[in-house]
Amino acid sequence: MLARFTENLKSKVENFGAVLRFGFQALRLVATEGVPPRLLTEQLFECGVKAIPTTLVSGFFVGAIMAIQIELQLRNFGAEGAVGGVATSVTIRNVGPVLIGFILVGKVGALTTAVLGTMRVTDQIDALTCLGVDPIRMLVAPRLIAAIISCFLLLTIGLIVSVGGGSALAWLNFGTNPWHYISQIPKFVSLESLLTGGFKSLAFGTLLGSVACYQGYWATGGAAGVGKMVRKAAINSLVGIIVADFFISWIISHFLRGIGH
Repeated sequence: MLARFTENLKSKVENFGAVLRFGFQALRLVATEGVPPRLLTEQLFECGVKAIPTTLVSGFFVGAIMAIQIELQLRNFGAEGAVGGVATSVTIRNVGPVLIGFILVGKVGALTTAVLGTMRVTDQIDALTCLGVDPIRMLVAPRLIAAIISCFLLLTIGLIVSVGGGSALAWLNFGTNPWHYISQIPKFVSLESLLTGGFKSLAFGTLLGSVACYQGYWATGGAAGVGKMVRKAAINSLVGIIVADFFISWIISHFLRGIGH
């Protein structure tokens, strides 16, 4: 039992290392050779624009949910008036980046893996290589950069909408003036909070983009193999985002503690 667990853990670590090397290879190509603008624009539309409706709906209700839950806790201390600042701070630091990451895993990650996987099993990627075209620069890099940019921009949109959802819920349910709700935000949302949320969104976008592209690029086994890789990419991305969220939060917490915050 222990030997099987150790072997499985070793396999997971090796696979994670392969994904990171693959992602860094694509990013290095972007830095040295750039990305074809037309391909990047197409992927930004697929990754970002098409995910906006889902982000708007999710962001609004996440803001409302956070307002409900946090108000219940603050009520015990007579600090209901601070619900706007606390709810927004928590959303920016943790809930927002994770939510946007999950949305992109479902809407973008699965599609990316399926498209690249289909191109691999139908020998389209091999055909590009035979023609002297670098498939990583033409197929992987635009999708990876689009995932990173979209994750950051969708987080910004989602946070703005979440403030609206939280203030609307607080007004309807608790009678809190929307302007008072919004005025509390600067008291709790610091530059460090914004940087933390922004860094997490970029990290999650890089992670899910790398996983989706890697699993699709190296898919085997025909249509059944592509389906297996889509499922594997989704699971690995979701687990990876949660694990990355923990380590990023832990590192930032220790860093701030070290400088006296």
